[in-house]
Amino acid sequence: MIEAEAAPYATLTPDLVLDAVNACGLWPDGRLLALNSYENRVWQVGIEDAAPVIAKFYRPGRWSDAAILEEHAFAQELVADEVPMVAPLESGGRTLLHHGGFRYALAPRRGGRAPTLESREQLEWLGRLLARLHAVGARRAFAHRGTLDRATLIAQPMQAVLASSLLPVHLQAAYRSAAQRLDAAVVARFDATGPVRTLRLHGDCHPGNILWTDAGPHFVDLDDARTGPAVQDLWMLASDDAAMRALLDGYTQLRDFDHAELALVPALRAMRQLHYAGWIALRWHDPAFPAAFPFAAEARWWDEHIADLHELADTLA
Repeated sequence: MIEAEAAPYATLTPDLVLDAVNACGLWPDGRLLALNSYENRVWQVGIEDAAPVIAKFYRPGRWSDAAILEEHAFAQELVADEVPMVAPLESGGRTLLHHGGFRYALAPRRGGRAPTLESREQLEWLGRLLARLHAVGARRAFAHRGTLDRATLIAQPMQAVLASSLLPVHLQAAYRSAAQRLDAAVVARFDATGPVRTLRLHGDCHPGNILWTDAGPHFVDLDDARTGPAVQDLWMLASDDAAMRALLDGYTQLRDFDHAELALVPALRAMRQLHYAGWIALRWHDPAFPAAFPFAAEARWWDEHIADLHELADTLA
């Protein structure tokens, strides 16, 4: 597991951000807008006589350089195949840049609004778009980005929680029991489903990572791109069975889908919920996290989280 680092962005000042953009041959006009991101730090930077750019500063130690370059290459591959994806800009022939001890990338600013997930038309459109993304994703494998698996989404987050001072001592045994019970239920669900095809995924395909314009939707943020089953990129957009049917109606217009994967959705949802608590625990030393997630310092929240884990295990069983 990656060790937690206290205040990893303490030296990432506005001046450093501007200097990093200037080092790429651009002329910042001094306008900075911090965008919503906890794992990394992302800024919209105004440019003299040109459109703003997005500067993304990667969390130190989270990904290797090779893994970040795979993210960039995947985005560029999608763009080359005319899949609407915001890909990093090159500077001096490179997309992964270094300045002031940080690794960063620049991207064009592409605006938009969240999709309307109550609209069947938009859901079908998103299904077709995901089919196109997956057609590219299936062409080759990631070598450095990892897999959407129990080690990443259960074992490591569970370890982070048990090692954290956030979890009250009197709840440690109850948390361990609930997490282990959920893990066993996830294993049973995957075993019952049997082998499924895996491919390169967006990995974190929630509505905030899809922006809609008058021309249609486009994807942003491949920071969580991993290898996994196709259904991972579908279930976060489907609020109910009808929404999933609409997504699949669009998806299957362009690409086959193994409907056996639908049985994995409760397991994937459960893994994400357990991982969420572990993510907060691991990052708690970053000052942004106590400010954004103050509830995690309350014993009551951990009581509720433990109850949720048992409920999820019951659902899987």
